Amino acid sequence: MTSLPTVFITGASSGIGATYAERFARRGHNLILVARDKSRLESLAVRLREENQVAVEVLQADLTSTSDLSVLETRLRDDTHIGVLINNAGAAQSGGFVAQSPEAIENLIALNITALTRLAAAVAPRFAQTGTGAIVNIGSVVGFAPEFGMSLYGATKAFVLFLSQGLNVELSPNGVYVQAVLPAATRTEIWERAGIDVNTLLEVMEVGELVDATLVGFDRRELVTIPPLHVAERWDVLDGARQGLLSDIRQAHAAGRYQPQV
Repeated sequence: MTSLPTVFITGASSGIGATYAERFARRGHNLILVARDKSRLESLAVRLREENQVAVEVLQADLTSTSDLSVLETRLRDDTHIGVLINNAGAAQSGGFVAQSPEAIENLIALNITALTRLAAAVAPRFAQTGTGAIVNIGSVVGFAPEFGMSLYGATKAFVLFLSQGLNVELSPNGVYVQAVLPAATRTEIWERAGIDVNTLLEVMEVGELVDATLVGFDRRELVTIPPLHVAERWDVLDGARQGLLSDIRQAHAAGRYQPQV
């Protein structure tokens, strides 16, 4: 009997990450849970072991720390039991762009972009070599909505979508599944950490409903899963327009509207 792959989840101490842990544990997967808050991770691990009879390992790590990130990369490269990476850890933006300090900018990019990319890069070669494995990157609908006024956060999430689409092009021929998950507002602690009262937001999805929806997309092997999107064709139209644009921009000369007027 083939054993299920171990699931490696970042930002697993609460919210989306903890709920992913619960759902995969119910499916019988062993888990490796990563976050800064070791006590919360251990409490979650004890409960999941008791409820589901699965192995749950806890790794305390700060993904903005180069040394901590290197340890996780080594584990992803070397542990052949790990077959699913859930790149969930992330932070939100507090205040507009002009209010961001250099340190805030660096930390947000380090967590939302650098850590996510490096962890995916650590595991992708092994997955591609074995012809199996899944990488799930948690983005956000803000990544294509600059009107929301979260320019830095949205830019990091636009990166996550683009990276996921690119990895799909590169890795899917080798049997590796890549999923970009784009939530809208979800009731998690990310808002409190950014100094935002979640109760002031409209139409907030509960985290359990979000993760259950993402797993439907995971089981269907969707590339892009947008849980709050009712009309799937709207994404198809948007992506189709993007692909249509590619033929228009493969030109050796500037468009007529940019030619100098004689």
